[in-house]
Amino acid sequence: MRVLVVEDSPKTASLLKRGLEEEGYAVDVAASGKDAVWMAAEYPNDAIVLDVGLPDLDGFEVCRQIREGGTWSPILMLTALDAVHDRVRGLDVGADDYLTKPFAFTELTARLRALIRRGAAERPAVLAAGDLTLDPSTRVVRRGDIAIDLTAKEFSLLEFFLRHPGEVLTRMRLIEHVWDFAYDGGSNVVDVYVKYLREKIDRPFGANSIRTVRGAGYRLDAG
Repeated sequence: MRVLVVEDSPKTASLLKRGLEEEGYAVDVAASGKDAVWMAAEYPNDAIVLDVGLPDLDGFEVCRQIREGGTWSPILMLTALDAVHDRVRGLDVGADDYLTKPFAFTELTARLRALIRRGAAERPAVLAAGDLTLDPSTRVVRRGDIAIDLTAKEFSLLEFFLRHPGEVLTRMRLIEHVWDFAYDGGSNVVDVYVKYLREKIDRPFGANSIRTVRGAGYRLDAG
């Protein structure tokens, strides 16, 4: 198993490299964000250990660029930042797990093993269907170059559609994932919000991306 360690501290990088090699991993080290982006694209890695505090690009930007480049190796982010918004930001730009310094090496290796078992499934940071895009980290929705203002619930509904392109989603499934199991309103709330979405993301642009599947629910066209 090959692991890319992205760490600008020579001492920390050396400790991680030696410890992971003792666990049987082949380890490459990148000391800067730019090197990390290049190495992630050039060499196949089973996992990437990515420090946030880098001298050029921070780890969030490195993660975003790695994902935009089409590399889906599982990423474990390391940082001294422990605020909730930093953890959320890391996950939103495409990281798979987050470990705050100082950490136990045994926990790091356990998390790596779990990530490697999961594999390199495609998890784009920005969701898209044709020229319609949604960025969960910035909460920006665009049709082409035009930004679209959505309410929080409209955003959540569109995000669920974009995570399941081409699938027929029943009204009940949409309620369970976008509202919650305890929601006791009528199922027509989905129809109402789909109408709101169409008025914002489709009709002004002459598009028809959210289609009604008679007797079943709705489907977002992937193209």
